[in-house]
Amino acid sequence: MLQSHELRGIYVPIITPFNANGELDLESFGSLAQHLITEGIHGLVVNGTTGESPAVESNEVPLLIATARMAVDSTRQIPIVVGTGTNSTASTLQKTEQAGLHGADAALVVVPYYSRPSQQGIIEHFRSLAAAGLPVIMYDVPHRTGVVLEVNTVRTIMEMDHIIGLKDSTGSIKLVSELSRVGSKPVLCGDDEHFYASLCCGAQGGMLASAHIGTDRFVRLYQLFMAGQTGEAKLLFDDLLPLIRLLFTEPNPAPLKWLLAQRLLIMSDDLRLPLTRISTQLQQQLASLQTK
Repeated sequence: MLQSHELRGIYVPIITPFNANGELDLESFGSLAQHLITEGIHGLVVNGTTGESPAVESNEVPLLIATARMAVDSTRQIPIVVGTGTNSTASTLQKTEQAGLHGADAALVVVPYYSRPSQQGIIEHFRSLAAAGLPVIMYDVPHRTGVVLEVNTVRTIMEMDHIIGLKDSTGSIKLVSELSRVGSKPVLCGDDEHFYASLCCGAQGGMLASAHIGTDRFVRLYQLFMAGQTGEAKLLFDDLLPLIRLLFTEPNPAPLKWLLAQRLLIMSDDLRLPLTRISTQLQQQLASLQTK
């Protein structure tokens, strides 16, 4: 199981490939996972938002975990984190237990969305997950959940024994800065565009969708920063920034899937509705960026 001191580096929330019939493409999934591991990532996140978790059926998640485990076993041992969060505590607990039984090293659990619970309700939601017996990474993404967490709420949850860290997708460096100031468990940046700034403010790495592309460069950026070569790391981040921004101009992971298919890293850029393929204009922009 994943421990707090191991939560650092570049974690990639891997996409979930589908074929033209909308079925899982486990062959592409496995080969992409192997590619990412070979490129040096420190962890793999299965069934996250980038993996189209709202459209993945519960009976498909074990297949993804098993395929990821085979990729890890045949390449290099890294943690497998599985997205299990819902806006129901009972459902989240069940999914987290199941992820552990199927081989996950930790669960990524989003703050309950849509129902907009109170701060105390969110605390109790995360407290209840101790019963699952699997380490939990809290995921704070207010533009998706509709709830803004108070710093004291985050600190209370982070002090729970089964909570090993935080994915910070709050859209600023305020939270990571405050947690770093007072001392806390690891924080991973979840906003790709703020990755370098988050490292400067104390983040221990990132869960970065854009690190599907040019993966070794993201890993190198992290290594340079941790080695104290911050100037070189900043230059590399600045070079990656145009790609990062383009990948989020239309709903994630559609731009990623198109680019991965173009590079023959997956067979198809198919998505499940309500997500759709990217526009012709964005295709042209991404193709132009590839050649630079």
